[in-house]
Amino acid sequence: MIKTLPITSHHIAICEGNFLRLQRLLGEFNQDSYEFETVNPDSSSLNISFVILNRTKHTLTVEAKQISNPEERINTFILKIQISIDAKLAEVHSYQGEKSLSFFTKLSTIQSLDEKAQQNRFLTEWLESIFIAGIASKDSLQRIIKNE
Repeated sequence: MIKTLPITSHHIAICEGNFLRLQRLLGEFNQDSYEFETVNPDSSSLNISFVILNRTKHTLTVEAKQISNPEERINTFILKIQISIDAKLAEVHSYQGEKSLSFFTKLSTIQSLDEKAQQNRFLTEWLESIFIAGIASKDSLQRIIKNE
């Protein structure tokens, strides 16, 4: 048990950080969907959406998508995120439709031992890159284009 304790506490710390990043991005999770567009230095953009798939009193299941140019199909992915509102944790439930195994399960020949940790670190890095690149909601972009 002593060997898994640091791994567990590190995993919880990552999930807490991801919750805070998502809360900063989505507020109090009141809407059913959120759409953003990145503001990239090279004049390209990525469409980012967050859709609440399931909502209970204490948890949310969110589908997060990043879509680049549909013809290129680069930088396109889908994450499903389980958010525990009371515990203030956000954990990747699946990446590209494939569920990862928990870090405490037996060895799998299909997935690496740390795949769940990798997916949660990916979520951290992706959210941080969104904040660095800058985003704008689709509504605010339409107002800017129309000079409102």
